[in-house]
Amino acid sequence: MSLAARIERAEADTAAAFGRAASRPGKDVLVSPVAGGTAVYGTPGDPFNKIAGLGFAPLDEASLASLEHVYDSRAGEMRVELSSLAGHGVAATLTSRGFVLIGYENVLALALTPDRVDATARMRDEATARGIAVSPAADARSWIRTVSEGFATPDTFDGPPPRESFARESLERVFADFSAAPGCALYLARRDGLVAGGGALRIVDGVAQLAGAATLPSQRRRGVQTALLHARLVAAAEGGCDLAVVTTEPGSKSQENVQRAGFELLYVRAILVRAASAV
Repeated sequence: MSLAARIERAEADTAAAFGRAASRPGKDVLVSPVAGGTAVYGTPGDPFNKIAGLGFAPLDEASLASLEHVYDSRAGEMRVELSSLAGHGVAATLTSRGFVLIGYENVLALALTPDRVDATARMRDEATARGIAVSPAADARSWIRTVSEGFATPDTFDGPPPRESFARESLERVFADFSAAPGCALYLARRDGLVAGGGALRIVDGVAQLAGAATLPSQRRRGVQTALLHARLVAAAEGGCDLAVVTTEPGSKSQENVQRAGFELLYVRAILVRAASAV
């Protein structure tokens, strides 16, 4: 339970950082604590719109009702990503207040032990010798273009389709905001000297959150994602992390890749939403 609480605190911290980075004149982003977690909301469709980390402190229904009123005043849908290890009764409270289950996501983790890090560093170096080199992005614009193109053309796999998809222009705005979040480190992979993919890393309380990883369509099935994963794991360990975490769609190619690298499924997050009500 304490490990899950630590991971969920890191998730809430990143959601808040993402939301604050997206705040600008004319765009007021809500960032509010609630029941051990954080509620973040900007405008309809923003990918950081979520309530993360909920359920690891007592849930006060009066506070939740107040938050619902704030969302309703913005005509905003409330989205909760609730850990299966959250406190008993939280899910029942949410469903009794009109939240509806729409899906799940998996949380997987890898302990960054010295032996694991040493082995990962060797695999990173082997990929470099084969022509796949990963390094910090020299500028955010290159990273944004690369991962936006990768996400705009989803890979095919034998699992369920992604729940959400975004247009290229929207993806570029999303990744521009994400890359501006404090503590977000950006990486680019090059294959034979050409940009092939990108990924991001954010460290919170010794937890390395791996996100934003995508490979250009023409560079897939060549080991680029694996090289990006290994390089970020080594960087996380060098940054003082003892744990790496990734969130995936259930049954996705991404889940298959990280499990092959040693990640284990820790728990599931249920995704519950409440439609805005008229104020």
